[in-house]
Amino acid sequence: MAATIDKIEVNGVSVPVIFEKDKRLPLVTMQFIFKNSGSIADTTKAGLAKFSARVMNEGTKKLGSSAFAEALESRAIHISASTGVETFVIEVGCLKEEFEDGLKYFDLLLKDPNFTQETITKVKTTTLGSLASKENDFDYIASNELKALLFEGSVLANPASGTIESVKSIEIDDVKKFIEQNLVASKLIVVVGGDIESKDIKEKASKIIKSMPIGIDGEVKNYSVTKEPKEKTVIKETEQAYIYFGSPYNISVDSEDNYKAKVATFILGAGGFGSRLMEEIRVKRGLAYSAYAKVDITKSSSYMNGHLQTKLESQQEAKKTVKDVIAAFVKGGVTQDELEQTKKFLLGSEPLRVETMSQRLNRTFMEYYKGQELGFSTKELELIKNLKLKDLNEFIKAHKEILEMSFAIVTK
Repeated sequence: MAATIDKIEVNGVSVPVIFEKDKRLPLVTMQFIFKNSGSIADTTKAGLAKFSARVMNEGTKKLGSSAFAEALESRAIHISASTGVETFVIEVGCLKEEFEDGLKYFDLLLKDPNFTQETITKVKTTTLGSLASKENDFDYIASNELKALLFEGSVLANPASGTIESVKSIEIDDVKKFIEQNLVASKLIVVVGGDIESKDIKEKASKIIKSMPIGIDGEVKNYSVTKEPKEKTVIKETEQAYIYFGSPYNISVDSEDNYKAKVATFILGAGGFGSRLMEEIRVKRGLAYSAYAKVDITKSSSYMNGHLQTKLESQQEAKKTVKDVIAAFVKGGVTQDELEQTKKFLLGSEPLRVETMSQRLNRTFMEYYKGQELGFSTKELELIKNLKLKDLNEFIKAHKEILEMSFAIVTK
């Protein structure tokens, strides 16, 4: 059964409910997805959203972390909180017969999170430990440095996990305030799938939402990539050079041309073997084991970014090759053969992208979230199938802004 979108009215707020019935297994999963509340809401301290999600994973104040975890484990109920750039998600998953209990604990967690000094200290210790271990993760460092260059001066320039300084400065009141402002009914989208009836879900979700604060929704703010290309080199004890690059991509999340961007970037660098970057950098020149480029188009930003690792002595050549390949791509476009191969892959691999219920629910959520009609992904495949070479190349040539590349490099 395909996913549907409905609404429930609670306390004057209209909450969307995305639902897919699936009776093949006696399982149910429910997600409360809060918009405009991921790391984009870290306006006071970097890493606060992720830190708050970790606190939400420490159970309730009344039961404490261990007893809460044991109560769930004995019934094979899974409850977890996580964040993206624009969303904060709390999820419950269990057997159909345990769903009542699952919802009971889900509700308890929302009403009585484990806001104690002990929890804050524990989360701080594990977060700082994980940040310290990333000090030698050169991909992580180069990736963060690139975002800092591309989104200088904005919330998107900060690492989602925060920095050692910012995490040390997070206090219990910061977390309380973050949860109070962001886990609210007006930001909520409910996503449910499994062996359950739609009517049943609406009743059960309504009860939980009723006791939640209404809060303020607010639009996701859009951040532009810096116009001037910049470069940052970080010196570390490394055997390889880690080259990360990125540039503006002037296309919005609701643009009718997004499918062209998908095809173009696949040919340029997202398609693995056979992509232009891989072909030139690995196959022809042997400069790197792999090289990728992709486009991120979301409500909060739109940019091209890519990366590769190369030998220290071939760092300059690799960087020049990236620039040359992308310049040739924008100037000359793609060939009919490249377009046909990409169509074959994207259309042929489609069944793999909707195999599981969670994939289908996620797809419907993204369609709704981006303001597209239901089933838009199927329509998009049709557009890809009928895409003409001339139209694709015109689109590629119109996006010269991707030549304005910034580089973040970790080297010796």
